[in-house]
Amino acid sequence: MEDIMREGPVNPVKIQDNTFRDGHQSIYATRMRTEDMLPIAEQMDEMGFWAMEVWGGATFDTMHRFLGEDPWERPKILKKYIRRTPFTMLLRGQNLVGYRNYPDDVVRAFVDKSCEVGIDIFRVFDALNDIRNFETCVERIKANGKLFEGAICYSLTQPHLGGDVFNMEYYLKMARELEAMGVDSICIKDMAGIVSPYDIYDLVTELKKITKIPLHLHTHYTSGMASMSYLKAIEAGIDIVDTCLAPYALRTSMPAVEPLVVSLQGTKRDTGLDVRKLIPLGEHLEKIVPKYQKHLATNKLSLIDSGVLAHQIPGGMISNLVSQLKEMNALDRLNEVHAEIPSTRKDAGTPPLVTPTSQIVGVQAVMNVVAGRYKMVTNQFKDLIYGLYGKTPTPIDPEVQKLVLKHYKRGQTPVTGRPADYLEPELAEDKKKIGDLAKNDEDLLIYALYPATGEQFLKWKYGIEPMPENMKPPQAPEETKGK
Repeated sequence: MEDIMREGPVNPVKIQDNTFRDGHQSIYATRMRTEDMLPIAEQMDEMGFWAMEVWGGATFDTMHRFLGEDPWERPKILKKYIRRTPFTMLLRGQNLVGYRNYPDDVVRAFVDKSCEVGIDIFRVFDALNDIRNFETCVERIKANGKLFEGAICYSLTQPHLGGDVFNMEYYLKMARELEAMGVDSICIKDMAGIVSPYDIYDLVTELKKITKIPLHLHTHYTSGMASMSYLKAIEAGIDIVDTCLAPYALRTSMPAVEPLVVSLQGTKRDTGLDVRKLIPLGEHLEKIVPKYQKHLATNKLSLIDSGVLAHQIPGGMISNLVSQLKEMNALDRLNEVHAEIPSTRKDAGTPPLVTPTSQIVGVQAVMNVVAGRYKMVTNQFKDLIYGLYGKTPTPIDPEVQKLVLKHYKRGQTPVTGRPADYLEPELAEDKKKIGDLAKNDEDLLIYALYPATGEQFLKWKYGIEPMPENMKPPQAPEETKGK
């Protein structure tokens, strides 16, 4: 640590700002509207961020479903204000921005259109870390001359890095595979906020020995370790980290940019960002927060979830479990579900707990507790066991496999090939189904990804049905005063 504190910036840490995507997704249920981004968009462009994440993840779903906004318009509008800073998006591999694997024709069309509307860097991940699910995305990203950031979903089966599954060699092996695939940068994607400071120091140190590709760390503040982990990763030589402006940081979001900038001032890793220019941007967010406050989780005083340090279950997954158990009038069995999740996960091949596998494993664990182990099985869990999501990190329990697939519509022998090879093209059929309601390729893709809610959105968009009042932009309390 003594060396990093010597004077003079030599190797500045690059900062990706996630305020306009993962920040409000993590804290305010992805409800931030484009109109509230515009007042600070030009100033954000002047900050000197390596990139800004403005799209992907849950934004596509939430915008058309709850905000009545055309998701394709956001990057196009922001590009008018943000002209120098590259735009990045989170892409779930063959899942795109949905919750299932889409066939190759849909994936190609989606990536091409995303490039066209202004995305410069694609952070691609797969819930099983099966990079076969990257192939079609990457081919189109490269064909369009855009940057491909390959993400490794960080997961654990014990409190720290190691064990039989998610050990050092697991991550080094995947980094080598991504490099062979032609990545422009490699992201360690810690969606649950469980990476600890000394583990990430060791991991970055070892990765730096085998690759010259820039390394990017993404983590969440959920467990309270994120800022400490950033400092240790920076000490080990990480190239890029994700942050948010302070009002949209911490909790289940990313570390705040402002204290990190000050912490690194005068060191070899000085970011070069000016904290005095960052502060007014946060002040704007403070003004608009009342619009979104109702989406903030207020059931706990603590800003961190200390439970994740023990059970390693992502915060979003826990909220889904609670909601499901409430519907079943079985909330008193939450602790049983917590205990069941590791067993269900191991049975299913130890997938990392990230969308959509976190939901698939979580829902099945609830079923196992409430109805008995594998007495009721969801279709998505059957698909996972059958191989339609890809290869799992460990073998699936053969007895569970036999039980789950006993009456499965596709058969009892799991597939081992690339998942998309078992999917038929869909776009031509989708075009027939939606007909004249889709006026262009963007409309068609909205419908292809989300048939039910996508069709409803298009009816609102073209005035065939009136948009509900609750879809219209809310006003902050101070704006309504005296009116």
